Amino acid sequence: MKDLRDFWQRFQTGIDVAVGGDAADKLLGVRDGFQRYFRHAMQRPTQPISVAVVPQSDGEAEAGLPLTDVAILELARSRAAGLHERLGDQYAFYVGSESGLLTVDAGGETRWFVRTWSVVLGLGDEGWGASGSVQLPQALVRGLDQAELPFAVPGRRRRGGMASSLTGGATNRRQDTAEATFHALATILYGVIERRRPNR
Repeated sequence: MKDLRDFWQRFQTGIDVAVGGDAADKLLGVRDGFQRYFRHAMQRPTQPISVAVVPQSDGEAEAGLPLTDVAILELARSRAAGLHERLGDQYAFYVGSESGLLTVDAGGETRWFVRTWSVVLGLGDEGWGASGSVQLPQALVRGLDQAELPFAVPGRRRRGGMASSLTGGATNRRQDTAEATFHALATILYGVIERRRPNR
């Protein structure tokens, strides 16, 4: 209950969010996800919500490209939990957001997809959310094993990452991070925001 009271007091002046990592597209995506959620939830479509995202280096080397949903989630979750443990109650929310590949076996064939997961910690709770998935063309990955796969995936971080490359720029890592973060926030704040909407 105290977490919730503290949150509403902080909300009046803006929301501070600690984010694992310092990649610009990740930071902007997290901010976009928070702003979208609060604009929609508070029914203020044209009023900006002040969201300050603060990059936090966790001092760990990149673990490589995760190759399952579970591995992506574990990495995102460990980043968020590490920030919360290190920074305590300094921020309203702590976010880990990571992209990776996952497989679906169907129709006698393995298909590979790019997806982003965000884990948001706040208000004594934890929410997980994912972006949409984009399939890697079979011609791109046919004949490759798991060790070779991460090196065959197209896309550069500065150009929007894998999703941007696969969709011709129609979506990118920032948008995927925003969608995943929005979904994670919806879980944490389900039933909370609705009770505090301003009367029209």
